[in-house]
Amino acid sequence: MREIDVKEIKNSISEMCIEVNHRLSPDMQAILKEATDEERSDLGKQILSQLQENLKIADEEMIPICQDTGMAVIFLEIGQDVHLVGGDLTEAVNEGVRQGYTEGYLRKSVVSDPIIRKNTGDNTPAIIHEKIVAGDKIRILIAPKGFGSENMSRIFMLKPAQGIEGVKEAVLTAVKDAGPNACPPMVVGVGIGGDFEKCAIMAKEALTREAGAHSDTEWVSDLEKELLSKINALGIGPGGLGGKMTAMAVNINTYPTHIAGLPVAVNICCHVNRHISRIL
Repeated sequence: MREIDVKEIKNSISEMCIEVNHRLSPDMQAILKEATDEERSDLGKQILSQLQENLKIADEEMIPICQDTGMAVIFLEIGQDVHLVGGDLTEAVNEGVRQGYTEGYLRKSVVSDPIIRKNTGDNTPAIIHEKIVAGDKIRILIAPKGFGSENMSRIFMLKPAQGIEGVKEAVLTAVKDAGPNACPPMVVGVGIGGDFEKCAIMAKEALTREAGAHSDTEWVSDLEKELLSKINALGIGPGGLGGKMTAMAVNINTYPTHIAGLPVAVNICCHVNRHISRIL
């Protein structure tokens, strides 16, 4: 049994919140450059070049890569041989977010009640997903989510008879309805299977996969490639102003489901698609 003080988790999350909001991950930098090279529209290419210039300025001057620094989404994979000491895990996670967003001078975007809407002033509470896994380590994955793209999320409770064609239609419908509102070029996360909430979590987590990497399951990989091609044939383009590069990646996660259902969730993220991970 390995002991880990929750203060280590708090400190890591604080540092990671600052890092992920100021520097685009290497995989997203690479895929954005690739998108710029592939864009055929002059206006689209200009927009993509400006996005890259903005990211360069943000890195050099240590300013956020997007004004919407998001609601903090935290995925924790906790080894079953870990014994957490020093306090409450949830409190430690939220304190890490609080410190990171306060000390990093990041925008505070969380309200304490969905109707009364008083700002909490420190971007907490975070959205926390915990999973117990084998081993004696903890993996922390942070994916701040801005709501321009989050508001374009969709869940479709399809009938099994709709099959893979129904899945394709659902994803394309979500992207077409999103149009320019998700700040394209986008990354499209898709969850297929499970139940209502499982497919939504899978879609969110799919966004954090290394950009450009495909599923190990052949039919899923083929579907990712087909959907990316069809999305980029829609003509929405960078900034919604026309062009080829509406999406840079489509990432799909799947899970077993009930004989009577075919849940599909679509979670879209803008070109920054922030994610960062650390293992303790």
